[in-house]
Amino acid sequence: MMAVSSGSKEGGGSKVMMDNGKYVRYTPEQVEALERLYHECPKPSSLRRQQLIRDCPILSNIEPKQIKVWFQNRRCREKQRKEASRLQAVNRKLTAMNKLLMEENDRLQKQVSHLVYENTFFRQHTQQNQAALATTDTSCESVVTSGQRNLTPQHPPRDASPAGLLSIAEETLAEFLSKATGTAVEWVQMPGMKPGPDSIGIVAISHGCPGVAARACGLVGLEPARVAEILKDRLSWYRDCRTVDVLNVMSTGNGGTIELLYMQLYAPTTLAPGRDFWLLRYTSLLEDGSLVVCERSLNNTQNGPAMPAVQHFVRADMMPSGYLIRPCEGGGSIIHIVDHIILEPWSVPEVLRPLYESSMLLAQRTTMAALRHLRQISQEVSQPSVSGWGRRPAALRALSQRLSKGFNEAVNGFTDDGWSLLESDGIDDVTLLVNSSPSKMMGANLGYNGGGFASVTSSVLCAKASMLLQNVPPAILLRFLREHRSEWADSSIDAYSAAAIKAGPCNLPGVRAGGFGGQVILPLAHTIEHEEFMEVIKLENMGYYRDDMTIPGDVFLLQLCSGVDENAVGTSAELIFAPIDASFSDDAPILPSGFRIIPLDSTSDAASPNRTLDLASALEVGTAGSKAGGENSSHSGSTKSVMTIAFQFAFEVHLQDNIATMARQYVRSIIASVQRVSLALSPSRFGSQNAFHLPPGTPEAQTLARWISSSYRFYLGVELLKSEGSEPILKSLWHHTDAVLCCSLKALPVFTFANQAGLDMLETTLVALQDITLEKIFDDNGKKTLCSEFPQIMQQGFMCIQGGICLSSMGRPVSYERAVAWKVLNEEETAHCICFMFINWSFV
Repeated sequence: MMAVSSGSKEGGGSKVMMDNGKYVRYTPEQVEALERLYHECPKPSSLRRQQLIRDCPILSNIEPKQIKVWFQNRRCREKQRKEASRLQAVNRKLTAMNKLLMEENDRLQKQVSHLVYENTFFRQHTQQNQAALATTDTSCESVVTSGQRNLTPQHPPRDASPAGLLSIAEETLAEFLSKATGTAVEWVQMPGMKPGPDSIGIVAISHGCPGVAARACGLVGLEPARVAEILKDRLSWYRDCRTVDVLNVMSTGNGGTIELLYMQLYAPTTLAPGRDFWLLRYTSLLEDGSLVVCERSLNNTQNGPAMPAVQHFVRADMMPSGYLIRPCEGGGSIIHIVDHIILEPWSVPEVLRPLYESSMLLAQRTTMAALRHLRQISQEVSQPSVSGWGRRPAALRALSQRLSKGFNEAVNGFTDDGWSLLESDGIDDVTLLVNSSPSKMMGANLGYNGGGFASVTSSVLCAKASMLLQNVPPAILLRFLREHRSEWADSSIDAYSAAAIKAGPCNLPGVRAGGFGGQVILPLAHTIEHEEFMEVIKLENMGYYRDDMTIPGDVFLLQLCSGVDENAVGTSAELIFAPIDASFSDDAPILPSGFRIIPLDSTSDAASPNRTLDLASALEVGTAGSKAGGENSSHSGSTKSVMTIAFQFAFEVHLQDNIATMARQYVRSIIASVQRVSLALSPSRFGSQNAFHLPPGTPEAQTLARWISSSYRFYLGVELLKSEGSEPILKSLWHHTDAVLCCSLKALPVFTFANQAGLDMLETTLVALQDITLEKIFDDNGKKTLCSEFPQIMQQGFMCIQGGICLSSMGRPVSYERAVAWKVLNEEETAHCICFMFINWSFV
């Protein structure tokens, strides 16, 4: 220890206490020289600092030890200042959040008082009517009509003049404020929201009001004017927004602005048309310094300017909505967001109406999206950085917007985007559209190939479909599709898609099952709450499957994934990807394809955050009453969701018929794969007669996990898992970092169980696991070792295997540091199966 020091200024100078208890005093000139030296060379062992000390005459008579102690003190003071500044910022944030909570508490108290008053009024009114009916023949209809006349507000007639629009704007402002901070709407807390100071904010959904409504309150580290600017630019953050046109702008006498807007929203599925809005937007500054941006639809009842109906869109109605932005002491803003719309659910098939009647879905896709976008930009402003592949956060956000917009365009297929419908083959499960407009490839360098000749690969075909899913959580299914691409994708079509976006023709692939290389996921970026992340998927050894030399050995996909949090309630899930060039250039074309899964019963209890959501739960057999614990009880009811699939292919014009046949067949094969996987992942699939069954004699997953753990302890004398109880043991085994696999005691042993690491190592699923025999995963040396040592397992009960190489179900070599095999005994202490654990495995 060099010294325990304290730096205090006396008489304009400074004194420092050394480790011997003595003080060393510095003159102001020496302090100034030391400060300058500190800023030039902050590192204590810097050679440059030593040179500067030697070159500075005023410091030449100070011992190096004394200078070192001074620098230690200086660093301590700087750390203290930074910590104090950080604590002050946290305190300001907590103060603002406390103010927000107090306001929310006041609003709830007003709402309770209002409900109590209404309850008392209705009771008195009922008693008076009963007394009136007993004494007189006064008509109830006249009483009700009279009450309605008194309660119905009388609005002055308005027109499209500036005065008329200002009247509508002021009324919109008053109604919006009554929703944002008052009791005009009965708000209930959003189910499944995470409490705490790090949560996104206070989110509520409507109860009992016309249409669907959502409200959010939160704190963001941006100034009010900047917040309003961002939120008014809907195209930058609202993924469902197709276009926003400002048709007229006028200023008001009070410093506000009135805008007339026309907005279009994409439809989330292929089964319903998009929505459009004819809006008045009013921006104004309140007396307390708050900034308000509020909106409402203009319709014939208000005598405002009209907008004719637009083909392929259903005119929806926006009730008074908007943003209340208040400056926060110490910087930042407190924001209240209200979204209240009527989406005309009568215009969609009955099975899809829950999507248009769910306030929770509106909150997740619109209200919370706005708040998350603000928080994301606030973080980027405060902590600018460069992410993977040399991309800044703003550039990555632009890429995610391009992916999302391109997928929405494919799902909707609007004619003004250049899409035209192809004739069906008689089966309407897959819809085909073609787009030959020059702007489809987003102005990329597809016009010329490497030799300078015009390329004919300028048309795009889209194959899309929607399907209803039963009893499978969207997050589970989407995560499976992401992690096990080989279960549904065709490697030759991936290779074709990657080659087709380049400047040059390529041959048409044939659809065939299997033959998948390797998948490597390279993380790229994620949002603050990790609800959405972007990554690069590297598909290795693709050149093996194609003889065309224009296709590279490795294929790269840019992928956007959201909604994989299994604890989030009613969240829609998306997996969107597009082939990219390895150079990752900004002007590269992006043709997104992928999946979108939206729950149809997002307001029910089926998505309880307490449920068990791992793939091991699919191994449970028997009735629901035999399951351990009550966490899975929420899955006993039927849950529905709608999946939308859209795939895009660039092609040469003369191959349109062939590419259409290939695309239709490919999407149908994907639909079949998704249905098969959904059946396997469905928690209730064992109650179905057509369900997949485990081999006879296989116990429940919890029982098998207990046998595996107790047998490992019996033979090796140590604990395999660190938890107690059936359910924790199953979870610990499922999430164990080493690959654990069980095989049957047969002449040709087959695998019957594997944890998540085991499935990843074998590159398979629980459904396909039983098709893999033990000898298939070992190379020749491993087979010889296994044959010679297998009797030892049966006699001694366990065996340790030296490190080596095994093979996945896709033929990829997997190295492991060592392996352990042991007999798994049941309650009767007879051998049930053999368990293998591969330690520190990795793909070669």
